Amino acid sequence: MNNRIRVERAELRITQEELAKMIGVSRQTINAIETNRFVPSAIIVLKIARIFNKPVEEVFSLEDDD
Repeated sequence: MNNRIRVERAELRITQEELAKMIGVSRQTINAIETNRFVPSAIIVLKIARIFNKPVEEVFSLEDDD
């Protein structure tokens, strides 16, 4: 799963720590999601999209099968 969390955070000027507090996870979890080392649950995906005020599909995308 690919994501635009880092880009969206930069636009809102919030840190990994701030985003983590907003959704109730650790900063390390945000880092792991951003670097594609952790696939978040649907609940976390929805919370992140809501914070960025974007549809889920604009923040997260599936990797191509090619």
